[in-house]
Amino acid sequence: MGLHVIGAGLGRTGTTSLKLALERLLGAPCYHMTEVSKRPGDRLIWKEAFEGAPTDWPAMFDGYAATVDWPGAGVWPEIAAVYPDALILLSVRDADDWWRSASQTIFPSIASRTPRSDSGRTTSDGMAEAMMERFTSDYLDEDAAKAAYIAHNEDVRASVDPARLLEWRPGDGWEPLAVALGVPVPDEPFPHANTTDEFRAAAGLDTE
Repeated sequence: MGLHVIGAGLGRTGTTSLKLALERLLGAPCYHMTEVSKRPGDRLIWKEAFEGAPTDWPAMFDGYAATVDWPGAGVWPEIAAVYPDALILLSVRDADDWWRSASQTIFPSIASRTPRSDSGRTTSDGMAEAMMERFTSDYLDEDAAKAAYIAHNEDVRASVDPARLLEWRPGDGWEPLAVALGVPVPDEPFPHANTTDEFRAAAGLDTE
């Protein structure tokens, strides 16, 4: 199948909703962090990819039409090099809003080094830590994390041919995606999933 869309936007930029939207538009699965829990064998491959090891991306994405969110967004240039015709999708939100969301969801979950109850693991395998090391090891520090987030987005904008790049914000909905992919705009509400409270509940974090 091959990837039609490579998400370069980091987690907490509407990527769960994007996964659902792209699956609707493309009629095929989209790889997202949630896929990793279904495919635990992928975790070591991702860890090694973050550490710079060569990766068989066609094997990783066999059967998928798109990827969004971490872990793929953390190594998007390597993936994009293998799929030169794929759209690069940069999902973004205001840095302060992104920090408020990430600091209440992804980051405390990673920092706890405690796998989710449905993961089948009892200890960390190092994948998330390698992912954060590539982003910034100071991800719990607001200034450092926001600086890394801004730098990541600026690097995507500077590195990708504008003709290949779509920058998307959660409020943009279906139309920019459908137009970029050359498919009809669905006559249905855009999906909205994985709110902060939903993430915290699924990860076993205090929701008070």
